[in-house]
Parts: sequence; C-alpha cells; structure tokens
Amino acid sequence: MFGARFLARALRSCSSAPCPGHRPPARLSVRDALGAQSTSGERVKVQGWIRSVRSQKEVLFLHINDGSSLESLQVVADSSFDNRELAFGSSVEVQGQLVKSPSKKQNMELKAEKIEVVGNCDATAFPFKYKERHPLEYLRQYPHLRCRTNALGSILRVRSEATAAIHSFFKDNGFVHIHTPIITSNDCEGAGELFQVEPSSKIKMPEENFFNVPAFLTVSGQLHLEVMSGAFTQVFTFGPTFRAENSQSRRHLAEFYMVEAEISFVESLQDLMQVMEGLFKTATMMVLSNCPEDVELCHKFIAPGQKERLEHMLKNNFLIISYTEAVEILKQSSQNFTFTPEWGVDLHTEHEKYLVKHCGNIPVFVINYPLALKPFYMRDNEDGPQHTVAAVDLLVPGVGELFGGSLREERYHFLEQRLARSGLTETYQCNISTSRFFLFLSPADPPTRKRKRQQITFQLFSSQHPGP
Repeated sequence: MFGARFLARALRSCSSAPCPGHRPPARLSVRDALGAQSTSGERVKVQGWIRSVRSQKEVLFLHINDGSSLESLQVVADSSFDNRELAFGSSVEVQGQLVKSPSKKQNMELKAEKIEVVGNCDATAFPFKYKERHPLEYLRQYPHLRCRTNALGSILRVRSEATAAIHSFFKDNGFVHIHTPIITSNDCEGAGELFQVEPSSKIKMPEENFFNVPAFLTVSGQLHLEVMSGAFTQVFTFGPTFRAENSQSRRHLAEFYMVEAEISFVESLQDLMQVMEGLFKTATMMVLSNCPEDVELCHKFIAPGQKERLEHMLKNNFLIISYTEAVEILKQSSQNFTFTPEWGVDLHTEHEKYLVKHCGNIPVFVINYPLALKPFYMRDNEDGPQHTVAAVDLLVPGVGELFGGSLREERYHFLEQRLARSGLTETYQCNISTSRFFLFLSPADPPTRKRKRQQITFQLFSSQHPGP
C-alpha cells in the first residue's frame, strides 16, 4: 500500500516537472521587452491588452500594452491567428521569440508562436476608441476605465515614479518613515475643516463615541511626528490627508497626499531650505529621467511648456527673499491684484505667482513671515517692531506655494506665553510637555538648539468625491 502511494506521488511529480528540453518561456513586461538590448532566440511570454489590430493577407500585427510603459510592443503573427476575439481592449497572452525590429519606430518586436485570448472585449461597445484623443471631461464619465487611456496611464506612472523618488530621497538622507494615524482625535491647530468618523449604524451606540472621544480623518500627521522626533533625529510621513472644504478648485481638495518631515537640532532656516530644494530637484530629475515618454505626452497634450519650465528650474539655484521684500516687490508692481498687498496680510496665490515670475520663473523661498500670520509653534525672531517668525514657503512657477516649513519654538517660556495669549494652553499641553522633555536637557541649553518642521503639499493624485 505504501509503495503504491509513493509510486503514484513520484509519477505526479515527474509529470508536473518541466521537460529539460523545453524550458518555459520567460515572462517579460512590455517595458522590459522594448528595452532589451540583445536577443538570443529565447522564447518569452508577454501579457497585456490589445491596443490595435492590423490584418494583412499573410501577416497579422498586434500592439500589446500592459501599463508598464506608454509605448506598446508590436506582435507579428501569421494571418492564421486572426479571429474576432483579437479586438481592441481584449486581454491576451502571447508567446514567441523576441527579435530585433526592422522598423525604426521600435527597438524590438515579438514574433508570435502562440496567442491566447484571456478576456474578450466588445470594441464596438467600449467607450474609448483607438487613435481617438478623448477630452478629460469625457474620461471623467468612466472612472473605472479611464486608467486604460494614454493620458491617465502617463499621469499615474509619473505619480508612481514621484512617490518612489520622494521615499528614496528621505531614505538616502537618513530619515525614518513613520506611519501616522489616518483616524485621529486632534485637528492639528485647525489646519482645515474636519471629516468626523462615526459608525455607519448608530443604533448600537446612540449616546457615545466609538473611540470614547470624537474622531476625525487626519488633516496632518504633524503632531504625531513631533513626538517621534524626540526619539529619531529625522522622520517623515507620506500619506493621505483630508479636508472638508467644499470648494471646487485644484487647491481645495477633499483628499490629497502630503509629505511632512521633522528634523531635530536644525541650526537655521538655511538647513531647512537645503532639504526642500534637494527633495524638489531629486524627485523632478527622477521623473524626467525614468518617465521620458510620459513626460513628453503631458508636455504635448496636457500641460504644454511644463517640461522646459522644470528643466529651467533644475539648472538654477533657488532664490531667497524675505516676506518684507516680497511685499515691497508687490507694492511696486503695475499689476492690478484682486487682493491689495500689505505688510501683515497673508500672500495670496496671485501674489505668489507674480513673485516667481518677477524672479525669472525660478523657485523662490520667502522667509520670515509676520508672527501674527503663523501658528504658535514657529520660532520668534525677536526682530523689533515688525515681529516675525522663522518660517519659510517655497513658491514655484505656475503653482505658488508648494512647500512650507519653520523652525520650532524651543524656548519653553516663549511657547507658554504664546499659548496663553491664544487661549490654547489646556488644548496643547502635549506640545508643552514635548518641548519640556525632548528639547530642554538643562536650563543651560544653548540657544542654537532648535527644531523645525517641513511640510510639503505634493499633490500627486486627489479626488473631491469618493470613487475609483
């Protein structure tokens, strides 16, 4: 009995093992297939969706795309493979030999030996047509299918590359990645209107909160990072944040991704600005280098001129002006602003864009804002009647403010006084405790022991309303 079972098991093992003379084809992405430098006649397997079909008397041409690149891989097959199921949008698996293409339009092509239709697509009912450029308003009607278009595919690949570049920059510079909570009980100094989190059914708990206190979707991970920066000198988080601001504009979104960082023992705003400029340039260079076709498509059809603008920014050192200098530049301008620039009033988007244009379309740091405009935790410059804080915003062409940050107020009595004047002492006891135990090792600590916060609103992908 034992021998029979053992023999049957051995036979099954032999039958499932690949034959030494017939190695299974290597699976390649379209991107890897197109980038292959040499071919040795080895059989490969490519899976993806049909972008175009062209049938001739003796030859069948297919273009296959799997989302790994903007460019599709050309498949050359015998006309006998032609059938109705090989239609635009159908998913297929193609096996064959990867060979050098005689055409100058592509580097490699796949000589098909086997084509299997994995999923059919009714091309007549499919809302997107081959070689037809649909406006973005039309694509919004099909949120579940729009990712299969060139425009949205390119944007999502650029987002993916930018996300990887941001993480890579922080990792290479010794930052620890912290996952801050998405559901929280704090509102982070009133950073934005809150979405409150409650159970979908209130029958079970009519009089009490699920977490015993009111809970909200996070508007910022800053307060959690502050705590972590007492144990790690450099920390960052990169996750979704939510603002319940029902404004239909690009700058007021219900959901967006934001990078925030905390660095301990920073000596000046210059240290902070170096991190900001380094992050911006590193992420931009990686996107331009690794997504050239996607950037080119965006340059041609979505945001003309942006590629040259980015390249111009990379070639130059970012400029630095004070808030006071910025206001003087705006006052001397002949442009009619909707909001009149005045010292002590916050800069609006129109002001920010003008300042960047005035500085030669080079990103510009604006530093030392009025104390009354900024939160209590920003360090007092103690600079006389104007009274500013060590805060900085990075303004970039076409956008305005992209990064914002400041040195932290590390002097305990200053922090207490500002909280008392604002009536926030009880609310932010945690901040006072953090400052006491993390920053003040002794009363003789040197005044250069400072902290700062770096907050970057990197609007990679957002949505006003729930949906795919």
